[in-house]
Amino acid sequence: MKLRSMFRGWHAGVTALALVIAAGPAWAIGIEDIVDGGNDYTWETVEVPGTLCSNGSQYRFFAYDSPTSNNLLIMFEGGGACWDYPSCSGQTGILGAANPNGIAPDYITQFQAQYVSPLVNGADPGIPFRPLNPIATNGWDVVYMPYCTGDTHVGNNVVTYNDPAGQNPPIVFRHVGFNNTVAALDWLATRFPSVNKLLINGFSAGGVASSAVFYEARRTLQPAKGYLLNDSGPIFSAPSPGSNSRPLHDTITAQWNLQSLYNELPAAFDPDDFGSINAMLAVEFPTDQLAYTGYSSDFNFSRFSYERFYPGIDMAGILQKWRQDQAVLIDILDDYPNYSFHVPWHRPINDSHCSTIITFIGSHACPTVRKKKWWEVWQWPWSQSWKCPSGFTPIETFLDQWLIQDQQKRIVEPENYYNNEDPGMQIVGPLINAALAGG
Repeated sequence: MKLRSMFRGWHAGVTALALVIAAGPAWAIGIEDIVDGGNDYTWETVEVPGTLCSNGSQYRFFAYDSPTSNNLLIMFEGGGACWDYPSCSGQTGILGAANPNGIAPDYITQFQAQYVSPLVNGADPGIPFRPLNPIATNGWDVVYMPYCTGDTHVGNNVVTYNDPAGQNPPIVFRHVGFNNTVAALDWLATRFPSVNKLLINGFSAGGVASSAVFYEARRTLQPAKGYLLNDSGPIFSAPSPGSNSRPLHDTITAQWNLQSLYNELPAAFDPDDFGSINAMLAVEFPTDQLAYTGYSSDFNFSRFSYERFYPGIDMAGILQKWRQDQAVLIDILDDYPNYSFHVPWHRPINDSHCSTIITFIGSHACPTVRKKKWWEVWQWPWSQSWKCPSGFTPIETFLDQWLIQDQQKRIVEPENYYNNEDPGMQIVGPLINAALAGG
Protein backbone atom coordinates (compact mmCIF):
# COMPACT_ATOMS: atom_id res chain seq x y z
CA MET A 1 0.00 0.00 0.00
CA LYS A 2 2.78 2.41 0.81
CA LEU A 3 4.32 4.16 -2.18
CA ARG A 4 4.86 7.81 -1.37
CA SER A 5 8.32 7.40 0.17
CA MET A 6 9.28 5.09 -2.65
CA PHE A 7 9.24 7.71 -5.36
CA ARG A 8 11.67 10.15 -3.79
CA GLY A 9 14.32 7.42 -3.59
CA TRP A 10 13.39 5.84 -6.94
CA HIS A 11 13.74 9.22 -8.60
CA ALA A 12 17.21 9.64 -7.11
CA GLY A 13 18.19 6.09 -7.97
CA VAL A 14 17.30 6.26 -11.63
CA THR A 15 18.81 9.69 -11.89
CA ALA A 16 22.04 8.27 -10.48
CA LEU A 17 21.96 5.44 -12.99
CA ALA A 18 21.35 7.95 -15.75
CA LEU A 19 24.44 9.86 -14.68
CA VAL A 20 26.52 6.69 -14.63
CA ILE A 21 25.40 5.76 -18.13
CA ALA A 22 25.83 9.32 -19.33
CA ALA A 23 29.43 9.25 -18.16
CA GLY A 24 30.25 6.45 -20.56
CA PRO A 25 31.49 7.05 -24.10
CA ALA A 26 28.88 8.55 -26.42
CA TRP A 27 26.12 8.27 -23.79
CA ALA A 28 23.95 11.24 -22.93
CA ILE A 29 20.91 9.79 -21.18
CA GLY A 30 18.57 11.47 -18.70
CA ILE A 31 15.89 10.09 -16.43
CA GLU A 32 13.29 10.18 -19.20
CA ASP A 33 15.46 7.71 -21.13
CA ILE A 34 15.78 5.36 -18.18
CA VAL A 35 12.18 5.46 -17.01
CA ASP A 36 10.20 6.16 -20.13
CA GLY A 37 6.91 6.12 -18.30
CA GLY A 38 5.93 9.76 -18.26
CA ASN A 39 3.36 11.42 -20.49
CA ASP A 40 2.78 14.76 -22.14
CA TYR A 41 -0.98 14.86 -21.63
CA THR A 42 -2.75 18.18 -21.32
CA TRP A 43 -4.29 17.49 -17.92
CA GLU A 44 -7.38 19.28 -16.67
CA THR A 45 -7.30 19.96 -12.93
CA VAL A 46 -10.72 19.38 -11.37
CA GLU A 47 -11.82 20.77 -8.02
CA VAL A 48 -15.38 19.79 -7.15
CA PRO A 49 -16.81 21.94 -4.33
CA GLY A 50 -17.20 20.04 -1.09
CA THR A 51 -14.48 17.46 -1.81
CA LEU A 52 -11.69 17.37 0.78
CA CYS A 53 -8.46 15.74 1.81
CA SER A 54 -7.87 14.44 5.32
CA ASN A 55 -6.53 17.80 6.54
CA GLY A 56 -9.52 19.75 5.20
CA SER A 57 -7.79 21.08 2.09
CA GLN A 58 -9.41 20.97 -1.35
CA TYR A 59 -9.38 17.57 -3.03
CA ARG A 60 -8.46 17.63 -6.70
CA PHE A 61 -8.20 15.07 -9.45
CA PHE A 62 -7.00 15.20 -13.03
CA ALA A 63 -8.60 14.38 -16.39
CA TYR A 64 -7.26 13.95 -19.89
CA ASP A 65 -9.56 13.89 -22.92
CA SER A 66 -7.87 11.99 -25.73
CA PRO A 67 -8.60 13.26 -29.24
CA THR A 68 -8.59 9.70 -30.61
CA SER A 69 -10.66 7.59 -28.20
CA ASN A 70 -13.84 7.41 -26.17
CA ASN A 71 -12.49 4.57 -24.02
CA LEU A 72 -11.97 5.80 -20.47
CA LEU A 73 -9.54 4.66 -17.76
CA ILE A 74 -10.16 5.80 -14.19
CA MET A 75 -7.09 5.11 -12.06
CA PHE A 76 -7.37 5.15 -8.25
CA GLU A 77 -4.03 5.89 -6.64
CA GLY A 78 -2.68 3.77 -3.80
CA GLY A 79 -0.66 4.75 -0.77
CA GLY A 80 -1.47 3.18 2.58
CA ALA A 81 -4.40 3.51 4.98
CA CYS A 82 -5.04 4.49 8.58
CA TRP A 83 -7.65 3.96 11.28
CA ASP A 84 -6.13 5.09 14.59
CA TYR A 85 -3.73 7.65 16.03
CA PRO A 86 -0.49 5.74 15.35
CA SER A 87 -1.31 5.10 11.69
CA CYS A 88 -2.99 8.44 10.94
CA SER A 89 -0.23 10.44 12.65
CA GLY A 90 2.54 8.67 10.76
CA GLN A 91 3.96 6.87 13.79
CA THR A 92 3.61 3.49 12.06
CA GLY A 93 5.89 4.60 9.23
CA ILE A 94 5.07 2.93 5.96
CA LEU A 95 1.90 1.47 7.47
CA GLY A 96 0.17 4.83 7.35
CA ALA A 97 -1.69 7.08 4.93
CA ALA A 98 -0.42 8.94 1.86
CA ASN A 99 -0.56 12.67 1.24
CA PRO A 100 -1.64 13.83 4.72
CA ASN A 101 -0.92 17.41 3.63
CA GLY A 102 -3.29 17.25 0.67
CA ILE A 103 -2.93 17.29 -3.10
CA ALA A 104 -0.91 20.11 -4.65
CA PRO A 105 -2.26 21.80 -7.81
CA ASP A 106 0.76 20.49 -9.76
CA TYR A 107 0.53 16.98 -8.29
CA ILE A 108 -0.10 15.34 -11.66
CA THR A 109 3.31 16.51 -12.92
CA GLN A 110 5.18 15.28 -9.85
CA PHE A 111 7.18 12.10 -10.08
CA GLN A 112 4.73 9.67 -8.47
CA ALA A 113 1.72 10.62 -10.54
CA GLN A 114 3.74 10.92 -13.73
CA TYR A 115 5.62 7.64 -13.57
CA VAL A 116 3.72 5.22 -11.32
CA SER A 117 1.28 3.74 -13.81
CA PRO A 118 2.08 2.32 -17.24
CA LEU A 119 -1.69 1.93 -17.63
CA VAL A 120 -2.19 5.69 -17.25
CA ASN A 121 0.69 6.44 -19.60
CA GLY A 122 -0.37 3.86 -22.18
CA ALA A 123 3.07 2.26 -22.26
CA ASP A 124 5.34 0.02 -20.23
CA PRO A 125 8.39 2.15 -19.57
CA GLY A 126 11.77 1.43 -21.02
CA ILE A 127 14.10 0.55 -18.18
CA PRO A 128 17.82 0.36 -19.22
CA PHE A 129 18.18 -1.25 -22.64
CA ARG A 130 14.48 -2.08 -22.80
CA PRO A 131 12.37 -0.06 -25.25
CA LEU A 132 9.13 1.77 -24.53
CA ASN A 133 6.28 -0.63 -25.22
CA PRO A 134 2.77 0.69 -26.01
CA ILE A 135 0.08 -1.28 -24.14
CA ALA A 136 -3.67 -1.83 -24.30
CA THR A 137 -4.65 1.56 -22.81
CA ASN A 138 -2.55 3.58 -25.26
CA GLY A 139 -4.53 6.58 -26.53
CA TRP A 140 -7.37 6.30 -24.00
CA ASP A 141 -9.07 9.07 -22.06
CA VAL A 142 -7.64 9.03 -18.53
CA VAL A 143 -8.75 10.19 -15.10
CA TYR A 144 -6.20 10.08 -12.28
CA MET A 145 -7.68 10.01 -8.77
CA PRO A 146 -5.04 10.93 -6.15
CA TYR A 147 -5.35 9.56 -2.64
CA CYS A 148 -5.32 11.70 0.51
CA THR A 149 -8.05 10.39 2.85
CA GLY A 150 -6.48 7.25 4.32
CA ASP A 151 -9.61 5.19 3.62
CA THR A 152 -8.95 3.51 0.24
CA HIS A 153 -11.20 6.18 -1.35
CA VAL A 154 -14.38 4.75 0.28
CA GLY A 155 -14.79 6.27 3.75
CA ASN A 156 -17.41 8.70 5.02
CA ASN A 157 -16.40 9.73 8.52
CA VAL A 158 -14.61 12.55 10.33
CA VAL A 159 -12.72 11.16 13.30
CA THR A 160 -10.74 12.82 16.08
CA TYR A 161 -7.81 10.58 16.96
CA ASN A 162 -6.23 11.13 20.39
CA ASP A 163 -2.62 10.32 21.19
CA PRO A 164 -2.70 7.29 23.54
CA ALA A 165 0.44 8.58 25.21
CA GLY A 166 -1.10 12.01 25.76
CA GLN A 167 2.00 13.72 24.42
CA ASN A 168 0.63 15.20 21.19
CA PRO A 169 -2.53 17.09 20.28
CA PRO A 170 -5.48 15.23 18.75
CA ILE A 171 -5.74 14.77 14.99
CA VAL A 172 -8.96 15.55 13.13
CA PHE A 173 -8.88 13.19 10.19
CA ARG A 174 -11.39 13.36 7.35
CA HIS A 175 -12.00 9.88 5.96
CA VAL A 176 -14.20 11.27 3.17
CA GLY A 177 -12.94 9.33 0.16
CA PHE A 178 -16.35 7.99 -0.79
CA ASN A 179 -17.84 11.48 -0.97
CA ASN A 180 -14.90 12.54 -3.15
CA THR A 181 -15.35 9.52 -5.40
CA VAL A 182 -19.10 9.99 -5.86
CA ALA A 183 -18.65 13.70 -6.58
CA ALA A 184 -15.92 12.95 -9.11
CA LEU A 185 -18.04 10.32 -10.87
CA ASP A 186 -20.96 12.76 -11.12
CA TRP A 187 -18.64 15.34 -12.69
CA LEU A 188 -17.22 12.76 -15.07
CA ALA A 189 -20.68 11.73 -16.24
CA THR A 190 -21.02 15.23 -17.68
CA ARG A 191 -17.44 15.53 -18.90
CA PHE A 192 -17.48 12.13 -20.66
CA PRO A 193 -21.13 11.61 -21.63
CA SER A 194 -20.46 8.76 -24.07
CA VAL A 195 -18.03 6.08 -22.91
CA ASN A 196 -17.32 2.99 -24.96
CA LYS A 197 -15.05 0.90 -22.74
CA LEU A 198 -14.75 1.97 -19.09
CA LEU A 199 -11.78 0.55 -17.18
CA ILE A 200 -11.82 1.06 -13.42
CA ASN A 201 -8.34 0.37 -12.12
CA GLY A 202 -6.31 0.96 -9.00
CA PHE A 203 -3.19 -0.32 -7.30
CA SER A 204 -2.86 -1.23 -3.62
CA ALA A 205 -5.29 0.98 -1.66
CA GLY A 206 -6.57 2.10 -5.04
CA GLY A 207 -7.11 -1.55 -5.91
CA VAL A 208 -9.53 -1.80 -3.00
CA ALA A 209 -11.30 1.25 -4.41
CA SER A 210 -11.51 -0.24 -7.90
CA SER A 211 -13.58 -3.16 -6.62
CA ALA A 212 -15.46 -1.20 -3.98
CA VAL A 213 -16.68 1.61 -6.26
CA PHE A 214 -17.03 -0.27 -9.55
CA TYR A 215 -20.79 -0.62 -9.04
CA GLU A 216 -21.16 3.13 -8.42
CA ALA A 217 -18.95 4.03 -11.38
CA ARG A 218 -20.70 1.62 -13.72
CA ARG A 219 -24.20 2.88 -13.00
CA THR A 220 -23.13 6.55 -13.01
CA LEU A 221 -21.14 6.59 -16.27
CA GLN A 222 -23.16 3.88 -18.09
CA PRO A 223 -20.49 2.79 -20.57
CA ALA A 224 -21.14 0.41 -23.42
CA LYS A 225 -18.99 -2.10 -21.53
CA GLY A 226 -17.24 -2.12 -18.17
CA TYR A 227 -13.86 -3.50 -17.12
CA LEU A 228 -12.40 -3.83 -13.63
CA LEU A 229 -8.72 -4.44 -12.91
CA ASN A 230 -7.84 -4.63 -9.21
CA ASP A 231 -4.06 -4.61 -8.78
CA SER A 232 -3.01 -5.86 -5.36
CA GLY A 233 -5.88 -4.43 -3.35
CA PRO A 234 -7.99 -7.55 -2.87
CA ILE A 235 -11.12 -7.45 -0.74
CA PHE A 236 -10.86 -10.89 0.78
CA SER A 237 -13.81 -12.92 1.93
CA ALA A 238 -14.32 -12.69 5.72
CA PRO A 239 -17.78 -14.13 6.49
CA SER A 240 -17.12 -15.13 10.11
CA PRO A 241 -15.38 -13.71 13.20
CA GLY A 242 -12.62 -16.29 12.73
CA SER A 243 -11.82 -15.27 9.14
CA ASN A 244 -8.26 -14.03 8.61
CA SER A 245 -9.30 -10.58 7.34
CA ARG A 246 -12.28 -10.08 9.64
CA PRO A 247 -10.44 -7.95 12.25
CA LEU A 248 -9.32 -5.54 9.51
CA HIS A 249 -12.77 -5.38 7.96
CA ASP A 250 -14.52 -4.78 11.29
CA THR A 251 -12.07 -2.01 12.14
CA ILE A 252 -12.34 -0.09 8.89
CA THR A 253 -16.10 -0.56 8.64
CA ALA A 254 -16.45 1.30 11.93
CA GLN A 255 -13.66 3.85 11.62
CA TRP A 256 -14.38 4.82 8.04
CA ASN A 257 -18.15 4.35 8.18
CA LEU A 258 -18.30 1.95 5.27
CA GLN A 259 -22.04 1.70 5.78
CA SER A 260 -22.35 4.70 3.45
CA LEU A 261 -20.76 2.59 0.71
CA TYR A 262 -22.75 -0.51 1.63
CA ASN A 263 -26.04 1.40 1.42
CA GLU A 264 -25.40 2.05 -2.28
CA LEU A 265 -24.83 -1.61 -3.15
CA PRO A 266 -27.53 -4.06 -4.36
CA ALA A 267 -29.03 -6.95 -2.42
CA ALA A 268 -26.44 -9.39 -3.83
CA PHE A 269 -23.90 -7.73 -1.51
CA ASP A 270 -23.73 -9.04 2.05
CA PRO A 271 -22.77 -6.21 4.45
CA ASP A 272 -21.58 -8.83 6.94
CA ASP A 273 -18.87 -9.87 4.49
CA PHE A 274 -17.05 -7.08 2.66
CA GLY A 275 -15.53 -9.74 0.40
CA SER A 276 -18.95 -10.61 -0.99
CA ILE A 277 -18.51 -7.58 -3.23
CA ASN A 278 -16.50 -9.73 -5.65
CA ALA A 279 -19.33 -12.16 -6.39
CA MET A 280 -21.86 -9.33 -6.39
CA LEU A 281 -20.07 -7.55 -9.22
CA ALA A 282 -19.92 -10.72 -11.31
CA VAL A 283 -23.66 -11.26 -10.84
CA GLU A 284 -24.69 -7.65 -11.44
CA PHE A 285 -22.56 -7.20 -14.57
CA PRO A 286 -22.35 -10.60 -16.26
CA THR A 287 -21.23 -9.18 -19.62
CA ASP A 288 -18.44 -7.02 -18.16
CA GLN A 289 -14.84 -8.19 -17.83
CA LEU A 290 -13.50 -8.25 -14.27
CA ALA A 291 -9.96 -9.12 -13.20
CA TYR A 292 -7.57 -9.38 -10.26
CA THR A 293 -3.78 -9.34 -10.31
CA GLY A 294 -1.32 -9.55 -7.44
CA TYR A 295 1.60 -11.58 -6.14
CA SER A 296 1.27 -14.60 -3.86
CA SER A 297 4.29 -13.28 -1.94
CA ASP A 298 3.01 -9.73 -1.40
CA PHE A 299 4.60 -8.57 1.86
CA ASN A 300 3.24 -5.03 1.72
CA PHE A 301 -0.54 -5.13 1.56
CA SER A 302 -0.49 -8.35 3.61
CA ARG A 303 1.04 -6.44 6.50
CA PHE A 304 -1.93 -4.07 6.52
CA SER A 305 -4.26 -7.05 6.55
CA TYR A 306 -2.76 -8.93 9.48
CA GLU A 307 0.28 -7.40 11.19
CA ARG A 308 -1.51 -5.11 13.60
CA PHE A 309 -4.36 -7.53 14.27
CA TYR A 310 -2.30 -10.61 15.15
CA PRO A 311 0.34 -9.52 17.71
CA GLY A 312 3.62 -11.34 17.34
CA ILE A 313 2.91 -12.64 13.84
CA ASP A 314 6.04 -12.92 11.72
CA MET A 315 6.61 -12.73 7.98
CA ALA A 316 5.93 -16.43 7.46
CA GLY A 317 2.66 -16.17 9.37
CA ILE A 318 1.59 -13.08 7.45
CA LEU A 319 2.28 -14.68 4.07
CA GLN A 320 0.53 -17.87 5.16
CA LYS A 321 -2.67 -15.95 5.93
CA TRP A 322 -2.30 -13.94 2.71
CA ARG A 323 -1.99 -17.07 0.60
CA GLN A 324 -4.92 -18.69 2.37
CA ASP A 325 -7.13 -15.65 1.75
CA GLN A 326 -5.95 -15.28 -1.84
CA ALA A 327 -6.70 -18.96 -2.55
CA VAL A 328 -10.25 -18.45 -1.29
CA LEU A 329 -10.58 -15.36 -3.47
CA ILE A 330 -9.40 -17.23 -6.56
CA ASP A 331 -11.87 -20.04 -5.82
CA ILE A 332 -14.67 -17.47 -5.70
CA LEU A 333 -13.61 -15.74 -8.90
CA ASP A 334 -13.24 -19.11 -10.61
CA ASP A 335 -17.00 -19.66 -10.28
CA TYR A 336 -17.81 -16.74 -12.59
CA PRO A 337 -17.03 -16.75 -16.33
CA ASN A 338 -16.51 -12.98 -16.43
CA TYR A 339 -13.58 -13.02 -13.98
CA SER A 340 -9.93 -13.30 -15.01
CA PHE A 341 -6.84 -13.39 -12.83
CA HIS A 342 -3.09 -13.03 -13.30
CA VAL A 343 -1.25 -14.11 -10.14
CA PRO A 344 2.55 -14.36 -10.29
CA TRP A 345 4.34 -15.82 -7.29
CA HIS A 346 7.14 -13.41 -6.47
CA ARG A 347 9.03 -10.37 -7.72
CA PRO A 348 12.01 -8.96 -5.81
CA ILE A 349 10.70 -5.42 -6.27
CA ASN A 350 8.61 -3.51 -3.72
CA ASP A 351 8.14 -6.65 -1.59
CA SER A 352 6.26 -8.36 -4.45
CA HIS A 353 3.58 -5.68 -4.24
CA CYS A 354 1.64 -4.55 -7.33
CA SER A 355 1.91 -6.02 -10.83
CA THR A 356 1.22 -2.95 -12.94
CA ILE A 357 3.24 -0.11 -11.41
CA ILE A 358 6.54 1.45 -12.54
CA THR A 359 7.56 -1.37 -14.88
CA PHE A 360 6.14 -4.70 -16.06
CA ILE A 361 9.54 -6.41 -15.69
CA GLY A 362 8.95 -9.50 -13.54
CA SER A 363 5.14 -9.32 -13.80
CA HIS A 364 4.90 -12.34 -16.10
CA ALA A 365 3.21 -15.53 -14.89
CA CYS A 366 3.49 -19.22 -15.78
CA PRO A 367 1.01 -21.92 -14.69
CA THR A 368 3.64 -24.68 -14.84
CA VAL A 369 6.92 -23.12 -13.74
CA ARG A 370 9.19 -25.62 -12.00
CA LYS A 371 12.80 -26.47 -11.26
CA LYS A 372 14.78 -27.76 -14.22
CA LYS A 373 15.45 -31.48 -14.39
CA TRP A 374 19.10 -32.51 -14.23
CA TRP A 375 19.24 -33.06 -17.96
CA GLU A 376 17.77 -29.58 -18.61
CA VAL A 377 20.42 -27.55 -16.84
CA TRP A 378 22.13 -26.71 -20.16
CA GLN A 379 18.94 -25.29 -21.65
CA TRP A 380 18.89 -21.55 -22.24
CA PRO A 381 19.00 -19.40 -20.21
CA TRP A 382 21.88 -21.14 -18.47
CA SER A 383 21.67 -18.88 -15.42
CA GLN A 384 18.19 -20.20 -14.62
CA SER A 385 17.47 -23.22 -12.44
CA TRP A 386 13.74 -22.65 -13.16
CA LYS A 387 11.79 -23.50 -16.30
CA CYS A 388 8.34 -22.63 -17.67
CA PRO A 389 7.35 -25.47 -20.04
CA SER A 390 4.03 -23.85 -20.96
CA GLY A 391 5.48 -20.41 -21.67
CA PHE A 392 5.33 -17.20 -19.66
CA THR A 393 2.47 -14.75 -20.13
CA PRO A 394 3.70 -11.17 -19.68
CA ILE A 395 1.15 -8.91 -18.04
CA GLU A 396 1.08 -6.70 -21.14
CA THR A 397 -0.06 -9.80 -23.08
CA PHE A 398 -2.67 -10.50 -20.42
CA LEU A 399 -3.93 -6.92 -20.73
CA ASP A 400 -4.11 -7.10 -24.51
CA GLN A 401 -6.01 -10.38 -24.54
CA TRP A 402 -8.31 -9.44 -21.67
CA LEU A 403 -9.00 -5.77 -22.39
CA ILE A 404 -8.79 -5.59 -26.15
CA GLN A 405 -9.83 -9.10 -27.21
CA ASP A 406 -12.30 -9.75 -24.35
CA GLN A 407 -10.74 -13.10 -23.54
CA GLN A 408 -10.93 -14.75 -20.16
CA LYS A 409 -7.36 -15.27 -18.90
CA ARG A 410 -6.53 -17.22 -15.75
CA ILE A 411 -3.08 -17.95 -14.38
CA VAL A 412 -2.07 -18.75 -10.80
CA GLU A 413 1.66 -19.37 -10.72
CA PRO A 414 3.07 -22.04 -8.39
CA GLU A 415 5.86 -21.25 -5.95
CA ASN A 416 9.05 -20.29 -7.76
CA TYR A 417 11.88 -17.76 -7.65
CA TYR A 418 12.58 -17.41 -11.35
CA ASN A 419 12.82 -13.63 -11.01
CA ASN A 420 15.66 -13.93 -8.50
CA GLU A 421 17.79 -15.60 -11.18
CA ASP A 422 16.83 -13.34 -14.05
CA PRO A 423 19.88 -11.29 -15.16
CA GLY A 424 17.81 -8.23 -15.98
CA MET A 425 16.05 -8.36 -12.62
CA GLN A 426 19.43 -8.67 -10.90
CA ILE A 427 20.29 -5.27 -12.39
CA VAL A 428 16.96 -3.48 -12.11
CA GLY A 429 15.68 -4.99 -8.84
CA PRO A 430 18.48 -3.75 -6.56
CA LEU A 431 18.30 -0.30 -8.12
CA ILE A 432 14.59 -0.02 -7.46
CA ASN A 433 14.79 -1.48 -3.97
CA ALA A 434 17.67 0.78 -3.02
CA ALA A 435 15.50 3.65 -4.19
CA LEU A 436 12.62 2.38 -2.08
CA ALA A 437 14.88 2.48 0.94
CA GLY A 438 15.92 6.02 0.09
CA GLY A 439 19.37 5.01 -1.10
